[in-house]
Amino acid sequence: QVQLVESGGGLVQPGGSLRLSCAASGSIFVIYDMGWYRQAPGKERELVGIITRGGSTNYADSVKGRFTISRDNAKNTVYMQMNSLEPEDTAVYLCNAYIWTATMHSYWGKGTLVTVSS
Repeated sequence: QVQLVESGGGLVQPGGSLRLSCAASGSIFVIYDMGWYRQAPGKERELVGIITRGGSTNYADSVKGRFTISRDNAKNTVYMQMNSLEPEDTAVYLCNAYIWTATMHSYWGKGTLVTVSS
């Protein structure tokens, strides 16, 4: 069994910063791409950014220059530093990872809520 557990969400004022973490655990052989998605109330889930095992990153245009994704392969953990947060960033942030156990699967965490409000 594989689990992804996000942490680091909370309430922050506009212009503030938060750092999200997502730790994978279980019978893991290799973790390939890891990504962050978000879902705001009444909206569809959208990709925020992804990072490959080698560290290459891609971001949604809406967060470029403000969010930075990194990972620690030894800890099976992905991070997202979010700076200059805006009310429009308010959402549940979910972690996703492609993990090889006995086969390749896409796994999701349950999410962590980020609220940007004064």
